[in-house]
Amino acid sequence: MNHRVESPETVAKEDSASPLSSLLTLGGGGSVPVIVGLILISIVFQAANQNFLSPVNLTNLMVQISAVGTISVGIVLVLLIGEIDLSVGAVSGLAAAVMAVLSAKSGQPAIMAVLAGIVTGAAIGLLQGFWFAKLHVPSFVVTLAGLLGWQGALLYVLGNTGTVNLTDPMITGIANTRLPVEAGVAVGILFVGGLAFTTFGERWRRQKAELETEPTVAAIGRIAGVAVGVFVAIAIMSVNRSPSGFTPIQGVPSAVPIFLGFIVIFDYITRSTRFGRYIFAVGGNEEAARRSGINVDRVRIAVFCLASTLAACGGILAGSRLLAVNQSSGSGDVLLNSIAAAVIGGTSLFGGRGSAWSALLGSLVIGSIANGMDLLALSSSIKFMVTGAVLLVAVTLDAYTRSRRQQTGR
Repeated sequence: MNHRVESPETVAKEDSASPLSSLLTLGGGGSVPVIVGLILISIVFQAANQNFLSPVNLTNLMVQISAVGTISVGIVLVLLIGEIDLSVGAVSGLAAAVMAVLSAKSGQPAIMAVLAGIVTGAAIGLLQGFWFAKLHVPSFVVTLAGLLGWQGALLYVLGNTGTVNLTDPMITGIANTRLPVEAGVAVGILFVGGLAFTTFGERWRRQKAELETEPTVAAIGRIAGVAVGVFVAIAIMSVNRSPSGFTPIQGVPSAVPIFLGFIVIFDYITRSTRFGRYIFAVGGNEEAARRSGINVDRVRIAVFCLASTLAACGGILAGSRLLAVNQSSGSGDVLLNSIAAAVIGGTSLFGGRGSAWSALLGSLVIGSIANGMDLLALSSSIKFMVTGAVLLVAVTLDAYTRSRRQQTGR
C-alpha cells in the first residue's frame, strides 16, 4: 500500500486554517446550524416565558454554562485527535475537593489551594495520557477507569463530612465577582482587538503560504458582527431588571471572561501554533502525521494533560459558583454535557475538525434548553430526552458531512 507523506502544515492546513471569524460561516465547524438552533430555542422559550431573554436570566445562563463550558474546551482538544476522555467530570470534582480541603480544613492560602487543584488535574492528565500513548491502552478504557478511580479519590479526599463549604473570599470570588462596567468594556475591547489580530495574522500566514484566504471585506464584516455581539452581551450583563426599569449594577460576572479567556487562548493555540497544527494533523491522519516527523505520542500526552487541567479549572469554577464542594461534584450530567457541548457545537467525533468555539456554542445550546425548561418547570426527564435528541442530530450531521467529504475526496 502506498502512503503519501505530507508535512504537518499540509495535513492540517484545511482545518487549522478556519479563523475565529469563521464562527459565522458554514466552514467554521458547522456553526451556522448551531446559531440558527440557538435563535429558534430563544424564540420558543421567550414565547413560553417572557423572562427567558431578560438580562437577569441571560446573565445567570452565562454563569451556569461557564464551568461545563471550560471542561468542554478540553474535550474539544481530545476530540480533535480522534480520542475521548470519560474522566473529566470526576477530575473536575476531585480538583475542586483538593482545593476546598486545603482551603477550608487545612487553612492553606487560597492561591495555593487553587494551584494545588489545577496541578492535580494536570498530573492526572499526564498519567492517563502516558498510559494511553505509551502502553497503548485505548483512551476509552483508560479514562473509564479514571472515571471510577477519581470519583473514589474524591470521596476519600472529602472524608466523612461529605460537604466542604467555601468561605475564602478569593475562592468564592473566582466565579461570583461582578466586574465594574468599565472593566467589562475594557475586556470587550481587548477581546475584539485580539480577534482582529489573530484573524488578520492568520490571513497573512495563509497568503504567505499561497493558500486561499477570504476577502478582506468579509473578514472585517465578521469581526464587526462579533464585536456588536460582544458589546450587546456586556450591556445585557451590566444591567438588572428592577420594578422601576433597568438599573445599572456591577457588570459582567467574573466566571464569564474566565471561560471566554480559555476559548480565546486555545483557539489561538490550535489555529496559530505549530502544536495546534500537530493536533489537527494527528486527528486528521495519524500515519501521515507520524511519517512527517510529528511525535504523535507526545502530542497525545500533551492533549490529555491539557484536557484534565481544563477539567480541574472547570471544577474550581463550579465550586466557586456554588460556594461548596460535595460528594456529587463533577458527577451527574457534567461529563455528558461537556462532551455533548463540544459535539453539538461542531467538533467532529472522528477527529481533525473543530474549534475551541464549539465549546461556547454547544454549551449555549445545552444551557439554554436546561434553563428554558427550568423556567417552564418541566421535569428532568424531559430535559434529558431533549438534550439527547439534539446530540443525536448533531452527531448525525457530523457523520453525514464526513461521508460526503470522503466521497468527494476532501
